[in-house]
Amino acid sequence: MTRTAAARPVLAQIRERFAAERPLDGLRIAACMHVTTETANLIRALQAGGARVALAASNPLSTQDDTAAALVHEYGAEVYARAGTDREGYYRHIHQALEIGPDLVLDDGCDLVNILHTERTDLLDTVRAGCEETTTGVIRLHQMAREGALRFPVVAVNDTDTKHMFDNRYGTGQSTLDGIIRATNTLLAGKTVVVAGFGYCGRGLAERARGMGARVVVTEIDPVKALDATLQGFEVRPMAEAARHGDVFITVTGNRDVIDGAHLATMKDGAILANSGHFDVEIDVRALEELAVAVHRGVRPQADEYVLADGRRLVLLAEGRLVNLAAAEGHPAAVMDMSFADQALTCAWLAEAHATLAAGVHDVPKEIDTEVARLKLASMAVEIDVLTPEQDDYLRSWRLGS
Repeated sequence: MTRTAAARPVLAQIRERFAAERPLDGLRIAACMHVTTETANLIRALQAGGARVALAASNPLSTQDDTAAALVHEYGAEVYARAGTDREGYYRHIHQALEIGPDLVLDDGCDLVNILHTERTDLLDTVRAGCEETTTGVIRLHQMAREGALRFPVVAVNDTDTKHMFDNRYGTGQSTLDGIIRATNTLLAGKTVVVAGFGYCGRGLAERARGMGARVVVTEIDPVKALDATLQGFEVRPMAEAARHGDVFITVTGNRDVIDGAHLATMKDGAILANSGHFDVEIDVRALEELAVAVHRGVRPQADEYVLADGRRLVLLAEGRLVNLAAAEGHPAAVMDMSFADQALTCAWLAEAHATLAAGVHDVPKEIDTEVARLKLASMAVEIDVLTPEQDDYLRSWRLGS
């Protein structure tokens, strides 16, 4: 194994390859993503491949203004983002990024694709394809596809095995608890942590909370996922019941009102509310405000205390937005390195393959997922076995038995 492969991030290896091969030459890419240092490395890789890139922020609370400035002034990208901007500014920035007239789009939550299909339909004919990074975004895209509304192919980068493993399970699991601990300085050992949703993100959260000594309760609507949680030793309850017992609540479902007014009304004094789903709709913040007789903003950074009529206090973190990005630093760089490697290689594949794809939601080719895993192993100096010709023949033949 060469030193250039070992101990080097995956995306850096891809950037060098892109610089030599220029698979995105002349293409315009509009992206709506978290404006962080990790995303900046993806943008640099796309530029190395020959693309012109315009970037808008997918979440104002995660925007790093210094990173945005560096992308503009040092790397020539077009960036429309500002930390803490309001909802109007958020959507204005997406519109500004779309002015590039994109050939390809990268989305993180489907807001950019949604605007293309509702407010900027004049640009749809030039868009060849896109990528979606999040579970929430993929859910919205499937809804669009079912209604026949999606006008171009979009690849669900979120659904790759490497993304599920590194980003959703290990990344969300670690970074969400990091955000909660930074915002509250609470001890998780001995607490009851309620995890709403047992998809890949929920599994990662439940595993890590249990590893820190918490008693973990899972809520689910899917019988298969609920059974999985049960067989892994987690307690599974409906939210109406879990609400009365939890000390810390974490939502990761991609749906709205997972914790609603009725749940909030029964929670114990001092309960902590955190969301790690993409949008700030999973906890019904409006219902919380209506229940409260007083609100103490900023009792700690990214922590607001809501006092109810009977004196109970509920602590909402990051205004109900992504707690791992607002109260911490998001996923570790090693996690995003793999996720954005999936994105970069998928963009290069779409540059040629888009013409063969119908409008709708598509999977990332298995070869890309495997290549990202291979590059990651190489960067960690990990070697694996290779099939012998005889083993390969055995797996390919149905005639050979015992």
